[in-house]
Amino acid sequence: MNAEELLKQYANGTRDFSGSSLSEANLANANLSHAVLVGALLDGANLSRANLSYSNLQGADLNGADLSSANLSGANLEGAILDGAILEGAMLDSANLNQAELTVAKLVEADLTHAELQRANLSGANLDKADLSGADLNTADLQQANLKDAELQDANLSGANLEKTNLEGTVLDES
Repeated sequence: MNAEELLKQYANGTRDFSGSSLSEANLANANLSHAVLVGALLDGANLSRANLSYSNLQGADLNGADLSSANLSGANLEGAILDGAILEGAMLDSANLNQAELTVAKLVEADLTHAELQRANLSGANLDKADLSGADLNTADLQQANLKDAELQDANLSGANLEKTNLEGTVLDES
């Protein structure tokens, strides 16, 4: 399946694209809200500014994908592979990223408010100026991550690995 076929089927009401192979597909600006892309191969895909709100991307391979300024609000990305993905300015509020692989991902100025990131691997990720207010980072791996100027009010960091993490200018509470 290619990007054009997926968009045509989506426009005709199809929502389940589980297991689809869309490596390096250009889906920039696409509206795929509520799509089911469980286990889909989207490595290297261009999903910049795409609307993937409330989509199910559980276990999807988004390795190196461009999701800059994408809307992933409420999306299920549990166990997804997002190593090296570009998520700058992405909206991931209330998204499920439990056990997701986000090593060296770029999450600069991303909105991760109330996101679930339990046991997520964010080692080496760039979360500069990201908003993680109310996020659950229980036992997440943030080793060598950049959290410079990030907001972490009411975030759960219990058991998180913060070894060599840059917390310069990070806001941990409202006081």
